[in-house]
Amino acid sequence: MDIPVSELRKNYTRAGLSEADAELNPFKQFQTWFQQALKAQLSEPNAMTLATANLDGTPSARIVLLKDFDEQSFVFYTNYSSYKGQQLADNARAALVFWWAELERQVRIAGRVEKVSPEESDEYFHSRPENSQIGAWVSNQSQVIESREVLEQRFQELQTKYGEQEIPRPPHWGGYRVIPEEIEFWQGRPSRLHDRLRYRRVENNTWIRERLAP
Repeated sequence: MDIPVSELRKNYTRAGLSEADAELNPFKQFQTWFQQALKAQLSEPNAMTLATANLDGTPSARIVLLKDFDEQSFVFYTNYSSYKGQQLADNARAALVFWWAELERQVRIAGRVEKVSPEESDEYFHSRPENSQIGAWVSNQSQVIESREVLEQRFQELQTKYGEQEIPRPPHWGGYRVIPEEIEFWQGRPSRLHDRLRYRRVENNTWIRERLAP
């Protein structure tokens, strides 16, 4: 029997998030939760929703993979000529969302965006599998194409062209760094009384922590 969407519910009971247990530094708190997601062997714990918007405010969202983070930023890689790349060129702000369902946790991040250095993009590009490197050359991401066969033919041509050579990084491919101004940690709780701790960047590059109503 089909269940109406309106009746789909789950009561969250796994854990809580108190100020006493949370780190004062949001990056350290993210590191703690990310390591717990890895330990729980979640499928692609580095998968995150990336939301961008163009100049008139039209939003767009898609899943990308986190490839690095430190106490300054969160890094992902993509085609600069893609739709998200075009939006970021016009409006260099973005939001990220991690959803770790098995742990009943969500992390929301919002801030400004800048490209990583060419050297960082080169280093990561050459760490990728060879076929992924070729794929970055093959795909004019977000553009209309005639068929899948067009991609496969181009892929084979480039495999032949590069052979055993080092594959150069395409000039249209590289990394972005999301430099957060806000980071929120959400932990599901019973009766929809969820825990939400938001960290906001203030003057002198310091952070304040606030509890939000669920």
